[in-house]
Amino acid sequence: MRYDPDIVPNPQDWLSLDEGERIALVTQYHKNARDRLPNLLLHAAIHTAVENQIAEDITEVTSAFKRLMKEGLDRHDAIHAVGSVLAKQMYEIGKGDATASPNVEYLKDLGSLTASSWLSEPR
Repeated sequence: MRYDPDIVPNPQDWLSLDEGERIALVTQYHKNARDRLPNLLLHAAIHTAVENQIAEDITEVTSAFKRLMKEGLDRHDAIHAVGSVLAKQMYEIGKGDATASPNVEYLKDLGSLTASSWLSEPR
């Protein structure tokens, strides 16, 4: 399988891969694209987690994802936008500042995510 974030992977094929294989595919894509990232493995892991949630058809994630693309983001940027919300939640968990139910907070934050709010965030 070859991965391209601008092309929807077949959900069954994607989910049939081992998690390490999925991360390796995303990593290879970004290496081939010569993307300069501070932490390629972390980036690929978050990218993969978002692709997994889309393939699993998690309603709040797919709704936010589709909304972001309707607002003008391409598929790859929509993955990054959702990933930014996921990364923020993971950071809060790591600090010990997460709410009692971080999934609820994550899904709530996805509901308020817009293309313009994501594009205005510093990178």
